[in-house]
Amino acid sequence: MPFLTPKTQATCVPAGIRFGVVLAALLISLALPTFAADKLNASQLAALANSNSPTLGDAIRVSMDAKELKSGAAWLGHGSEFFFATETSAKPTLIIDDAPGPQMQQAANSDLWYAPAHIEQLGRLHSFHYAVDGAKFGGRLDMPAFTADSYQQAGVPAGVLSAKLNHVSKIYDGMKSDYWIYVPAQYDPNEPAALMVFQDGEWYLDRNGNNPALNVIDNLIAQKKIPVMICVFINPGDISGSEGTPTYNFVKAYSEKWHRSLKDSMRSTLYDTVSDRYARYLRDEVLLEVAARYNVRKDAYSRGITGLSSGGICAFNAAWQMPDQFSRVISWIGSFAAIQWKEDPANSDGGQDYPDKVLREPKRSLRVWLQDGSEDLDLQYGNWPLANLRMANALKFQEYDFHFSFGGGTHNPAHGAAEFPAEMIWLWRDYDRNKSAQTYQMHPSEKSAPPFRVKVLNRTQ
Repeated sequence: MPFLTPKTQATCVPAGIRFGVVLAALLISLALPTFAADKLNASQLAALANSNSPTLGDAIRVSMDAKELKSGAAWLGHGSEFFFATETSAKPTLIIDDAPGPQMQQAANSDLWYAPAHIEQLGRLHSFHYAVDGAKFGGRLDMPAFTADSYQQAGVPAGVLSAKLNHVSKIYDGMKSDYWIYVPAQYDPNEPAALMVFQDGEWYLDRNGNNPALNVIDNLIAQKKIPVMICVFINPGDISGSEGTPTYNFVKAYSEKWHRSLKDSMRSTLYDTVSDRYARYLRDEVLLEVAARYNVRKDAYSRGITGLSSGGICAFNAAWQMPDQFSRVISWIGSFAAIQWKEDPANSDGGQDYPDKVLREPKRSLRVWLQDGSEDLDLQYGNWPLANLRMANALKFQEYDFHFSFGGGTHNPAHGAAEFPAEMIWLWRDYDRNKSAQTYQMHPSEKSAPPFRVKVLNRTQ
Protein backbone atom coordinates (compact mmCIF):
# COMPACT_ATOMS: atom_id res chain seq x y z
CA MET A 1 0.00 0.00 0.00
CA PRO A 2 1.40 3.44 -0.85
CA PHE A 3 0.04 5.09 2.28
CA LEU A 4 0.98 4.13 5.81
CA THR A 5 -0.68 5.35 8.98
CA PRO A 6 1.62 6.58 11.78
CA LYS A 7 0.89 3.36 13.69
CA THR A 8 1.82 1.19 10.71
CA GLN A 9 5.01 3.14 10.16
CA ALA A 10 6.07 2.65 13.78
CA THR A 11 5.94 -1.13 13.55
CA CYS A 12 8.58 -1.22 10.80
CA VAL A 13 11.04 1.36 12.19
CA PRO A 14 14.02 0.28 14.37
CA ALA A 15 13.76 1.14 18.06
CA GLY A 16 16.70 3.54 17.98
CA ILE A 17 15.10 5.55 15.21
CA ARG A 18 11.74 5.55 17.01
CA PHE A 19 13.47 6.95 20.11
CA GLY A 20 15.04 9.67 17.95
CA VAL A 21 11.64 10.62 16.50
CA VAL A 22 10.07 10.80 19.96
CA LEU A 23 12.97 12.88 21.28
CA ALA A 24 12.72 15.24 18.31
CA ALA A 25 9.00 15.60 18.91
CA LEU A 26 9.59 16.37 22.58
CA LEU A 27 12.16 19.03 21.72
CA ILE A 28 9.83 20.61 19.16
CA SER A 29 6.98 20.55 21.66
CA LEU A 30 9.09 22.24 24.32
CA ALA A 31 10.49 24.82 21.92
CA LEU A 32 7.25 25.74 20.16
CA PRO A 33 6.02 28.38 22.66
CA THR A 34 9.25 30.35 22.13
CA PHE A 35 8.67 30.65 18.38
CA ALA A 36 4.93 30.18 18.05
CA ALA A 37 4.80 32.52 15.06
CA ASP A 38 7.12 30.28 13.01
CA LYS A 39 5.71 27.84 10.51
CA LEU A 40 6.52 24.16 10.86
CA ASN A 41 7.02 21.71 8.02
CA ALA A 42 5.29 18.38 7.47
CA SER A 43 7.85 16.37 9.45
CA GLN A 44 7.75 18.76 12.41
CA LEU A 45 3.95 18.72 12.55
CA ALA A 46 4.00 14.92 12.34
CA ALA A 47 6.45 14.81 15.24
CA LEU A 48 4.16 17.01 17.32
CA ALA A 49 1.22 14.78 16.45
CA ASN A 50 3.12 11.62 17.42
CA SER A 51 4.02 13.17 20.79
CA ASN A 52 0.38 14.16 21.51
CA SER A 53 1.57 17.72 22.02
CA PRO A 54 -1.13 20.10 23.32
CA THR A 55 0.39 22.78 21.07
CA LEU A 56 -0.43 20.86 17.86
CA GLY A 57 -3.62 22.77 17.06
CA ASP A 58 -1.88 26.13 17.37
CA ALA A 59 1.04 24.87 15.30
CA ILE A 60 -1.30 23.74 12.53
CA ARG A 61 -3.00 27.13 12.40
CA VAL A 62 0.35 28.92 12.28
CA SER A 63 1.73 26.63 9.58
CA MET A 64 -1.28 26.36 7.25
CA ASP A 65 -3.48 28.91 5.51
CA ALA A 66 -6.74 29.57 7.39
CA LYS A 67 -8.88 29.66 4.23
CA GLU A 68 -7.37 26.41 2.98
CA LEU A 69 -8.01 24.74 6.34
CA LYS A 70 -11.69 25.68 6.13
CA SER A 71 -12.00 24.69 2.47
CA GLY A 72 -10.22 21.36 2.87
CA ALA A 73 -7.30 22.30 0.62
CA ALA A 74 -4.45 22.54 3.17
CA TRP A 75 -1.45 20.21 2.97
CA LEU A 76 2.30 20.21 3.55
CA GLY A 77 4.86 17.84 2.12
CA HIS A 78 8.58 17.12 2.15
CA GLY A 79 9.76 14.12 0.18
CA SER A 80 7.56 11.19 1.17
CA GLU A 81 6.32 12.83 4.39
CA PHE A 82 3.00 14.69 4.16
CA PHE A 83 0.69 16.33 6.65
CA PHE A 84 -3.00 17.00 6.02
CA ALA A 85 -5.36 19.10 8.11
CA THR A 86 -8.83 20.57 7.76
CA GLU A 87 -11.44 22.27 9.88
CA THR A 88 -14.88 20.68 10.01
CA SER A 89 -17.44 19.81 12.67
CA ALA A 90 -17.76 16.19 11.51
CA LYS A 91 -14.95 13.69 11.17
CA PRO A 92 -13.52 13.70 7.63
CA THR A 93 -12.22 10.69 5.74
CA LEU A 94 -9.00 11.36 3.85
CA ILE A 95 -8.74 10.03 0.28
CA ILE A 96 -5.33 10.16 -1.45
CA ASP A 97 -5.08 9.27 -5.14
CA ASP A 98 -8.59 7.79 -4.93
CA ALA A 99 -7.54 5.35 -2.18
CA PRO A 100 -8.24 5.54 1.59
CA GLY A 101 -5.57 7.45 3.45
CA PRO A 102 -4.68 7.34 7.16
CA GLN A 103 -7.36 8.00 9.75
CA MET A 104 -7.91 11.64 10.63
CA GLN A 105 -7.39 12.59 14.27
CA GLN A 106 -8.97 15.52 16.11
CA ALA A 107 -6.78 18.18 17.67
CA ALA A 108 -7.70 18.82 21.30
CA ASN A 109 -10.47 21.35 21.98
CA SER A 110 -10.98 22.25 18.32
CA ASP A 111 -12.67 21.42 15.03
CA LEU A 112 -9.26 20.71 13.49
CA TRP A 113 -8.66 17.25 12.05
CA TYR A 114 -5.22 16.10 10.95
CA ALA A 115 -3.26 13.13 9.63
CA PRO A 116 0.42 12.57 8.87
CA ALA A 117 0.84 10.39 5.77
CA HIS A 118 3.61 8.66 3.90
CA ILE A 119 3.59 8.71 0.08
CA GLU A 120 5.85 6.17 -1.58
CA GLN A 121 5.74 7.38 -5.19
CA LEU A 122 8.00 10.41 -5.55
CA GLY A 123 8.73 12.55 -8.57
CA ARG A 124 5.10 12.63 -9.64
CA LEU A 125 1.79 14.39 -9.04
CA HIS A 126 -0.75 13.25 -6.45
CA SER A 127 -4.25 14.32 -5.44
CA PHE A 128 -6.40 14.21 -2.34
CA HIS A 129 -9.85 15.08 -1.04
CA TYR A 130 -12.08 14.34 1.93
CA ALA A 131 -15.42 12.69 2.45
CA VAL A 132 -17.56 14.33 5.13
CA ASP A 133 -20.99 12.88 5.95
CA GLY A 134 -20.81 10.93 2.71
CA ALA A 135 -20.13 13.96 0.50
CA LYS A 136 -16.90 14.94 -1.25
CA PHE A 137 -15.20 17.90 0.43
CA GLY A 138 -12.18 20.02 -0.46
CA GLY A 139 -8.99 18.57 -1.86
CA ARG A 140 -6.38 19.32 -4.48
CA LEU A 141 -5.56 17.79 -7.84
CA ASP A 142 -2.06 19.29 -7.88
CA MET A 143 0.04 17.92 -5.02
CA PRO A 144 3.66 17.24 -6.00
CA ALA A 145 5.84 14.70 -4.20
CA PHE A 146 9.47 15.68 -4.75
CA THR A 147 12.43 13.35 -4.93
CA ALA A 148 15.67 14.06 -3.07
CA ASP A 149 16.99 15.83 -6.19
CA SER A 150 14.56 18.70 -5.57
CA TYR A 151 16.04 19.49 -2.14
CA GLN A 152 19.38 20.96 -1.15
CA GLN A 153 21.73 18.10 -0.30
CA ALA A 154 24.61 18.06 2.14
CA GLY A 155 27.94 18.19 0.34
CA VAL A 156 26.48 19.47 -2.93
CA PRO A 157 27.91 22.90 -3.77
CA ALA A 158 25.32 25.57 -4.47
CA GLY A 159 25.59 27.94 -7.37
CA VAL A 160 25.25 31.71 -7.17
CA LEU A 161 22.16 33.63 -8.27
CA SER A 162 22.86 37.15 -9.49
CA ALA A 163 21.10 40.22 -8.24
CA LYS A 164 18.08 41.19 -10.32
CA LEU A 165 19.24 42.58 -13.66
CA ASN A 166 17.27 44.82 -16.01
CA HIS A 167 17.17 44.96 -19.79
CA VAL A 168 15.59 47.62 -22.00
CA SER A 169 14.59 46.18 -25.35
CA LYS A 170 14.93 47.72 -28.79
CA ILE A 171 13.06 44.92 -30.51
CA TYR A 172 10.07 45.59 -28.22
CA ASP A 173 10.24 49.40 -28.29
CA GLY A 174 11.63 50.15 -24.84
CA MET A 175 10.04 47.26 -22.92
CA LYS A 176 11.83 46.70 -19.59
CA SER A 177 12.50 43.15 -18.38
CA ASP A 178 13.99 41.77 -15.19
CA TYR A 179 16.20 38.71 -15.29
CA TRP A 180 18.62 36.70 -13.15
CA ILE A 181 21.70 34.67 -14.06
CA TYR A 182 22.47 31.47 -12.16
CA VAL A 183 26.09 30.32 -12.17
CA PRO A 184 26.79 26.80 -10.89
CA ALA A 185 29.67 26.18 -8.50
CA GLN A 186 31.44 24.07 -11.15
CA TYR A 187 31.54 26.86 -13.73
CA ASP A 188 35.02 27.45 -15.16
CA PRO A 189 35.38 30.64 -17.22
CA ASN A 190 37.96 28.86 -19.35
CA GLU A 191 35.43 26.18 -20.34
CA PRO A 192 32.32 27.35 -22.23
CA ALA A 193 29.17 26.28 -20.37
CA ALA A 194 25.85 25.02 -21.66
CA LEU A 195 22.84 27.33 -21.39
CA MET A 196 19.23 27.01 -20.21
CA VAL A 197 16.64 29.81 -20.46
CA PHE A 198 13.55 29.89 -18.20
CA GLN A 199 10.51 32.01 -19.10
CA ASP A 200 8.58 33.56 -16.14
CA GLY A 201 11.95 33.19 -14.49
CA GLU A 202 11.14 34.47 -11.01
CA TRP A 203 8.69 31.59 -10.47
CA TYR A 204 11.65 29.15 -10.38
CA LEU A 205 13.87 30.90 -7.83
CA ASP A 206 12.49 29.82 -4.43
CA ARG A 207 14.58 26.89 -3.20
CA ASN A 208 12.00 26.13 -0.51
CA GLY A 209 8.91 26.57 -2.69
CA ASN A 210 6.97 24.20 -4.91
CA ASN A 211 9.17 24.87 -7.94
CA PRO A 212 12.73 24.41 -6.59
CA ALA A 213 14.62 24.41 -9.91
CA LEU A 214 17.87 25.74 -8.41
CA ASN A 215 18.19 22.70 -6.15
CA VAL A 216 17.59 20.37 -9.07
CA ILE A 217 20.25 22.08 -11.18
CA ASP A 218 22.82 21.90 -8.36
CA ASN A 219 22.15 18.24 -7.63
CA LEU A 220 22.13 17.02 -11.23
CA ILE A 221 25.30 18.91 -12.16
CA ALA A 222 27.03 17.42 -9.10
CA GLN A 223 25.86 13.96 -10.18
CA LYS A 224 27.08 14.67 -13.75
CA LYS A 225 23.60 13.89 -15.09
CA ILE A 226 23.42 17.27 -16.81
CA PRO A 227 26.29 19.46 -18.01
CA VAL A 228 27.59 22.53 -16.25
CA MET A 229 25.19 25.22 -17.42
CA ILE A 230 24.52 28.91 -17.04
CA CYS A 231 20.80 29.45 -16.39
CA VAL A 232 18.92 32.61 -17.34
CA PHE A 233 15.63 33.26 -15.54
CA ILE A 234 13.78 36.03 -17.34
CA ASN A 235 10.47 37.67 -16.49
CA PRO A 236 7.95 39.04 -19.00
CA GLY A 237 8.54 42.69 -19.72
CA ASP A 238 6.78 45.94 -18.84
CA ILE A 239 5.79 48.26 -21.69
CA SER A 240 3.99 50.87 -19.59
CA GLY A 241 6.84 53.38 -19.90
CA SER A 242 6.81 53.37 -23.71
CA GLU A 243 3.49 55.00 -24.56
CA GLY A 244 2.91 55.74 -28.22
CA THR A 245 5.29 53.10 -29.58
CA PRO A 246 3.95 50.40 -31.94
CA THR A 247 4.45 47.73 -29.27
CA TYR A 248 2.66 49.79 -26.62
CA ASN A 249 -0.25 50.55 -28.93
CA PHE A 250 -0.67 46.87 -29.86
CA VAL A 251 -0.47 45.67 -26.25
CA LYS A 252 -2.84 48.40 -25.06
CA ALA A 253 -5.43 47.52 -27.71
CA TYR A 254 -5.13 43.83 -26.86
CA SER A 255 -5.61 44.51 -23.14
CA GLU A 256 -8.75 46.55 -23.80
CA LYS A 257 -10.22 43.99 -26.19
CA TRP A 258 -9.71 41.02 -23.87
CA HIS A 259 -10.02 42.87 -20.53
CA ARG A 260 -6.55 41.86 -19.42
CA SER A 261 -4.01 44.00 -17.60
CA LEU A 262 -1.30 45.75 -19.57
CA LYS A 263 1.36 43.60 -17.93
CA ASP A 264 -0.47 40.34 -18.66
CA SER A 265 -1.10 41.49 -22.23
CA MET A 266 2.60 42.19 -22.70
CA ARG A 267 3.37 38.67 -21.46
CA SER A 268 0.92 37.21 -23.96
CA THR A 269 2.36 39.32 -26.77
CA LEU A 270 5.84 38.02 -25.96
CA TYR A 271 4.97 34.40 -25.31
CA ASP A 272 1.88 33.50 -27.37
CA THR A 273 2.84 35.14 -30.67
CA VAL A 274 3.95 32.68 -33.35
CA SER A 275 6.89 34.48 -34.94
CA ASP A 276 10.67 34.82 -34.53
CA ARG A 277 10.42 38.13 -32.66
CA TYR A 278 10.87 36.75 -29.13
CA ALA A 279 13.65 34.42 -30.28
CA ARG A 280 15.45 37.41 -31.81
CA TYR A 281 14.94 39.31 -28.54
CA LEU A 282 16.71 36.52 -26.67
CA ARG A 283 19.45 36.01 -29.25
CA ASP A 284 20.23 39.62 -30.13
CA GLU A 285 19.64 41.33 -26.79
CA VAL A 286 19.40 39.39 -23.52
CA LEU A 287 21.77 36.53 -24.28
CA LEU A 288 24.36 38.95 -25.68
CA GLU A 289 24.40 40.59 -22.24
CA VAL A 290 24.79 37.18 -20.61
CA ALA A 291 27.62 36.22 -22.99
CA ALA A 292 29.43 39.45 -22.13
CA ARG A 293 29.61 38.26 -18.51
CA TYR A 294 30.09 34.52 -18.89
CA ASN A 295 31.61 32.03 -21.29
CA VAL A 296 28.51 30.44 -22.80
CA ARG A 297 28.33 27.98 -25.67
CA LYS A 298 26.65 29.25 -28.82
CA ASP A 299 25.64 25.94 -30.45
CA ALA A 300 21.98 24.89 -30.24
CA TYR A 301 23.11 21.41 -29.13
CA SER A 302 24.21 22.99 -25.84
CA ARG A 303 21.19 25.21 -25.32
CA GLY A 304 17.83 24.43 -23.74
CA ILE A 305 14.73 26.51 -23.10
CA THR A 306 11.66 26.00 -20.93
CA GLY A 307 8.50 27.66 -19.69
CA LEU A 308 5.01 27.00 -18.42
CA SER A 309 1.59 27.87 -19.85
CA SER A 310 2.17 30.68 -22.37
CA GLY A 311 5.84 30.33 -21.45
CA GLY A 312 5.60 26.70 -22.58
CA ILE A 313 4.54 27.51 -26.12
CA CYS A 314 7.06 30.35 -26.05
CA ALA A 315 9.88 27.89 -25.35
CA PHE A 316 8.78 25.62 -28.20
CA ASN A 317 8.26 28.58 -30.53
CA ALA A 318 11.77 29.95 -29.86
CA ALA A 319 13.34 26.59 -30.70
CA TRP A 320 11.07 26.09 -33.72
CA GLN A 321 11.82 29.53 -35.12
CA MET A 322 15.56 29.32 -34.38
CA PRO A 323 16.72 25.71 -34.17
CA ASP A 324 20.26 27.05 -34.57
CA GLN A 325 19.89 28.67 -31.11
CA PHE A 326 17.93 26.10 -29.08
CA SER A 327 17.45 22.37 -29.58
CA ARG A 328 16.17 21.19 -26.16
CA VAL A 329 12.69 22.15 -24.97
CA ILE A 330 10.56 21.55 -21.87
CA SER A 331 6.96 22.78 -22.01
CA TRP A 332 4.71 22.58 -18.96
CA ILE A 333 0.96 23.00 -19.56
CA GLY A 334 1.86 24.67 -22.85
CA SER A 335 -0.73 27.04 -24.31
CA PHE A 336 -0.89 25.72 -27.86
CA ALA A 337 -4.03 27.78 -28.36
CA ALA A 338 -5.36 30.70 -30.41
CA ILE A 339 -4.45 33.37 -27.86
CA GLN A 340 -2.51 35.61 -30.27
CA TRP A 341 -4.14 34.44 -33.49
CA LYS A 342 -4.81 37.32 -35.87
CA GLU A 343 -7.44 37.73 -38.59
CA ASP A 344 -4.74 38.57 -41.11
CA PRO A 345 -4.17 36.21 -44.06
CA ALA A 346 -0.56 37.34 -44.30
CA ASN A 347 0.20 36.70 -40.64
CA SER A 348 -2.50 34.53 -39.12
CA ASP A 349 -0.59 31.74 -37.37
CA GLY A 350 -1.62 31.13 -33.81
CA GLY A 351 -0.57 28.61 -31.19
CA GLN A 352 -3.40 26.31 -32.26
CA ASP A 353 -1.60 25.88 -35.60
CA TYR A 354 1.53 24.30 -34.17
CA PRO A 355 0.46 20.64 -34.54
CA ASP A 356 -0.13 21.30 -38.24
CA LYS A 357 3.13 23.23 -38.56
CA VAL A 358 4.98 20.26 -37.05
CA LEU A 359 3.31 17.97 -39.57
CA ARG A 360 3.78 20.16 -42.65
CA GLU A 361 6.94 22.21 -42.19
CA PRO A 362 10.52 20.93 -42.55
CA LYS A 363 11.64 18.83 -39.60
CA ARG A 364 13.95 20.46 -37.05
CA SER A 365 16.49 18.66 -34.89
CA LEU A 366 14.70 19.19 -31.57
CA ARG A 367 14.27 17.20 -28.37
CA VAL A 368 10.95 18.07 -26.67
CA TRP A 369 9.31 17.18 -23.34
CA LEU A 370 5.61 18.10 -23.17
CA GLN A 371 3.55 17.98 -19.97
CA ASP A 372 -0.15 18.59 -19.36
CA GLY A 373 -3.08 17.36 -17.27
CA SER A 374 -6.62 16.23 -18.03
CA GLU A 375 -8.15 19.01 -15.88
CA ASP A 376 -6.24 21.80 -17.65
CA LEU A 377 -9.23 23.41 -19.33
CA ASP A 378 -9.85 26.94 -20.63
CA LEU A 379 -12.70 27.10 -23.09
CA GLN A 380 -12.15 30.79 -23.86
CA TYR A 381 -9.15 30.03 -26.06
CA GLY A 382 -9.22 26.26 -26.54
CA ASN A 383 -8.72 22.87 -24.95
CA TRP A 384 -5.23 22.65 -23.44
CA PRO A 385 -5.13 18.83 -22.96
CA LEU A 386 -6.39 18.19 -26.47
CA ALA A 387 -3.96 20.74 -27.92
CA ASN A 388 -1.01 19.10 -26.17
CA LEU A 389 -2.22 15.67 -27.26
CA ARG A 390 -2.35 16.92 -30.86
CA MET A 391 1.19 18.25 -30.44
CA ALA A 392 2.37 14.92 -29.08
CA ASN A 393 0.83 12.98 -31.95
CA ALA A 394 2.27 15.39 -34.53
CA LEU A 395 5.73 15.03 -33.01
CA LYS A 396 5.29 11.26 -32.96
CA PHE A 397 4.16 11.07 -36.58
CA GLN A 398 7.23 13.04 -37.65
CA GLU A 399 9.44 10.86 -35.42
CA TYR A 400 10.74 13.66 -33.23
CA ASP A 401 12.68 12.82 -30.08
CA PHE A 402 9.88 13.73 -27.65
CA HIS A 403 8.16 12.65 -24.46
CA PHE A 404 4.58 13.42 -23.44
CA SER A 405 3.86 13.32 -19.72
CA PHE A 406 0.11 13.43 -19.14
CA GLY A 407 -1.58 13.37 -15.75
CA GLY A 408 -4.73 14.45 -13.99
CA GLY A 409 -3.69 17.93 -12.92
CA THR A 410 -5.04 21.40 -13.63
CA HIS A 411 -3.37 24.46 -15.17
CA ASN A 412 -0.70 24.35 -12.50
CA PRO A 413 3.11 23.86 -12.48
CA ALA A 414 3.02 21.17 -9.77
CA HIS A 415 3.19 18.20 -12.15
CA GLY A 416 6.07 19.64 -14.14
CA ALA A 417 7.95 20.65 -11.01
CA ALA A 418 7.56 17.20 -9.42
CA GLU A 419 9.20 15.51 -12.39
CA PHE A 420 11.66 18.30 -13.23
CA PRO A 421 14.73 16.19 -12.27
CA ALA A 422 13.57 13.42 -14.61
CA GLU A 423 12.82 15.97 -17.34
CA MET A 424 16.28 17.49 -17.14
CA ILE A 425 18.01 14.10 -17.14
CA TRP A 426 15.96 13.06 -20.17
CA LEU A 427 16.54 16.36 -21.98
CA TRP A 428 20.32 16.33 -21.52
CA ARG A 429 20.95 12.58 -21.74
CA ASP A 430 23.92 11.55 -23.90
CA TYR A 431 25.25 15.14 -23.91
CA ASP A 432 28.88 15.28 -25.01
CA ARG A 433 30.70 18.56 -24.50
CA ASN A 434 33.05 17.61 -27.35
CA LYS A 435 30.14 17.76 -29.81
CA SER A 436 28.34 20.82 -31.14
CA ALA A 437 25.52 19.17 -33.06
CA GLN A 438 23.31 16.09 -32.99
CA THR A 439 20.48 14.80 -35.13
CA TYR A 440 18.04 13.69 -32.47
CA GLN A 441 16.34 10.36 -33.01
CA MET A 442 13.07 9.14 -31.51
CA HIS A 443 13.74 6.77 -28.62
CA PRO A 444 12.99 3.12 -29.51
CA SER A 445 10.49 2.82 -26.64
CA GLU A 446 8.48 5.70 -28.07
CA LYS A 447 8.81 4.46 -31.61
CA SER A 448 7.17 1.16 -30.67
CA ALA A 449 4.36 2.81 -28.67
CA PRO A 450 0.95 3.53 -30.25
CA PRO A 451 -0.26 7.08 -30.89
CA PHE A 452 -2.21 8.83 -28.18
CA ARG A 453 -5.98 8.40 -28.27
CA VAL A 454 -8.87 10.18 -26.59
CA LYS A 455 -11.54 8.66 -24.37
CA VAL A 456 -14.43 10.84 -23.24
CA LEU A 457 -15.00 10.21 -19.54
CA ASN A 458 -17.32 13.00 -18.42
CA ARG A 459 -20.22 12.35 -20.82
CA THR A 460 -22.56 9.39 -20.98
CA GLN A 461 -23.54 9.91 -24.63
